[in-house]
Amino acid sequence: MINIHSLSKTFGLKPVLRDINLSVPKGGFLALLGPNGAGKTTLLRIVSTLSRPDAGEVSVAGLNLSTHASAIRQLVGVVSHKPLLYVELTAEENLRFYARLYGLVTAEPRISTVLAQVNLSAHRHDLVGTFSRGMQQRLSIARATLHHPQVLILDEPYTGLDQDAAIMLDDVLRSVSTAGCTLLMTTHDSARGLALSQRVAILSRGQIAFETRSIRLTPTQLEDKYREIVNA
Repeated sequence: MINIHSLSKTFGLKPVLRDINLSVPKGGFLALLGPNGAGKTTLLRIVSTLSRPDAGEVSVAGLNLSTHASAIRQLVGVVSHKPLLYVELTAEENLRFYARLYGLVTAEPRISTVLAQVNLSAHRHDLVGTFSRGMQQRLSIARATLHHPQVLILDEPYTGLDQDAAIMLDDVLRSVSTAGCTLLMTTHDSARGLALSQRVAILSRGQIAFETRSIRLTPTQLEDKYREIVNA
């Protein structure tokens, strides 16, 4: 579903991504770990069509990024550091706006469903500007899953979530994964990433330094491998 071949990206004279090769099969879930500055966010921005690589190829659902970026956007849901919400609108109005962008004909039942999934039904008529950071993050998850995306890209989605909200997100990710959605997620929570994903990879200094099936590692083994790579 996601195929990345020989991908490189440079900002000025600084190489951020160097010859990245990575793939996530249809229905797969890859958790990507790495220290700050490793290039994780840049990689996800490229896959979600928000940035262009300097070299290499990216395809999503068989569509090449360089020629079908608009079509790819229709297939992808994105949760990033920024909630991508309009603070002057209510939660429901935000989702109704995005439903129109995605061409959802009968949006109201779906809006009610995703609001319930993120425990915001009671706040559907509240202005997003009054929401806490955690509530905005929950609404951004509802926005990203609203159109039943084939691919869900998540950049540190647990940022700002309390324990109950984090457990809620666990349930949402398991649900969309079981339904066949393909997930690519960056996280600093290695134990949670390992528990949720099918594969785990470590990005260090702009390169994929390690990748394996999640079932092959314990949380302690992953932590040890992470420290070994980052401190090398």
